[in-house]
Amino acid sequence: MTPTSSPALPGSSLGAERRRRELGRLADGGPDATVDVLVVGLGATGAGAALDAATRGLTVAAIDAHDLAFGTSRWSSKLIHGGLRYLASGQLDVAHESAVERGVLMERTAPHLVRAQPFVLPLTPLVSHGQAALARAGFLAGDLLRVGARTGRGTLPRPRTLSAVEARHLAPALRPTGLRGGLLSWDGRLSDDARLVTAIARTAAAYGARILTRTRALELDRDGALVRDETTGQELRIRARTVVNAAGVWAGGLVDDVRLRPSRGTHLVLRSEDLGRLSAGLHIPIPGESNRFVLVLPQGDGRVYVGLTDEPVDGDIPDVPEVPETDIGFLLDVLGSALDVTVHRADVVGAFAGLRPLLDTRDAAGRTADISRKHAVLTSPSGVVTVVGGKLTTYRRMAQDAVDAAVTAGGLTAGPCRTASLPLVGAARPQVLAGLDVPARLVYRYGTEAPAVQALGVEDPALARPVVPGHPVTGAELVWAARHEGALDTGDLLDRRTRIGLVPEDRAAAEQAARDALAQTAPVG
Repeated sequence: MTPTSSPALPGSSLGAERRRRELGRLADGGPDATVDVLVVGLGATGAGAALDAATRGLTVAAIDAHDLAFGTSRWSSKLIHGGLRYLASGQLDVAHESAVERGVLMERTAPHLVRAQPFVLPLTPLVSHGQAALARAGFLAGDLLRVGARTGRGTLPRPRTLSAVEARHLAPALRPTGLRGGLLSWDGRLSDDARLVTAIARTAAAYGARILTRTRALELDRDGALVRDETTGQELRIRARTVVNAAGVWAGGLVDDVRLRPSRGTHLVLRSEDLGRLSAGLHIPIPGESNRFVLVLPQGDGRVYVGLTDEPVDGDIPDVPEVPETDIGFLLDVLGSALDVTVHRADVVGAFAGLRPLLDTRDAAGRTADISRKHAVLTSPSGVVTVVGGKLTTYRRMAQDAVDAAVTAGGLTAGPCRTASLPLVGAARPQVLAGLDVPARLVYRYGTEAPAVQALGVEDPALARPVVPGHPVTGAELVWAARHEGALDTGDLLDRRTRIGLVPEDRAAAEQAARDALAQTAPVG
């Protein structure tokens, strides 16, 4: 029997008609117009706050000026870190929190989207024996974090030392001259960070949250917000009993007493053939640094990401950060320190940069790389709750803390937090996911909804074909995103529901397919 092309979680479909209807109900002044919690920002933390509040029995509206995962949440390394870096810098609480949240994602809430990723740290002549011993001790300490977080050994294997032959077997592009071996470690990796945000937002919608993209907050106060519908230009007021500002790097523009110190993280996009077969990612030590690495991250879609930088950003915050040539040159130089292949500037087919919303403390000095990644929840004199700092891995805990503060600020009656054990749309036990008769790539992106996505290609064989030669995304995936994942335009489809748009050449080739998918979109209730 052909599977039906419908969502796994009833009520989780997002679309233009649902958005129009729900925004209209908030504007009409009726009995349901005032919500318990208004969340501003639909990155991982904002979507997480919407889900947290909705599952506690609160009424929720969550808005974003652009789209789901438009800001920092789509520009990460796609890693779900276990906190090793924070352990090395003495931030024990942040390290433990990261390890716990990694386990939550990998074993309970999103096992379809997060899986174990092996990494090789090559022991090149630039890595001293002392540095190698320090890194080895660090990986063992990271494994103790896994134990402390009660994450199973079957989820994350044990780190170990590799011979030079083993290291080059996993990463043949490594330069053999002087290679002493390598260190193998494991961490969590997302199939796609923007897809995680989409899953969170859709799960929140299934529990009654109103997820409203293209809705810009113009003014905030404790009683709600003046907003503008960016699709029509209409201004309206959304009334709320409490407000959570989760606007990331733009949070300070909505609440005066929040000061941020953004940091830019840049990644390069390469074609996989430029680096050869990579069975593992790479940690390449940055010369002169004791605890910083450039990451080489194979994506499984014909692309490899190389990142990342950590540079302070001053001045106005752009909607989409520019990638400076200095960042590109830096990453290529570090890449060249360990590889036997030369990657030229012309081989960089794309690049992206994200801005980390780091809290600016008065005693913070020096580099943004030294600022704590611990998140902060601040309640302003006007009663608006702002959540800043942190990182993608700990979005759920950040959301929980923000909703706790909002419940207190608004004097609300709410149930306990449920999100540590609540599966996101598409999630299932590994045995269930392994039993789905669809390509593994679809399972890693859609989980239990993968058969429904594939069914669209059965109904219309033209949708089963890739929309860009050499890239696996099919027309069925674009249609699914338009029908069920709230994609309203070609940018939503190509830049966030899929990552075709990271390579400008591929984006141009896929534009017509994206327009065709939007044209096929039927209103979804």
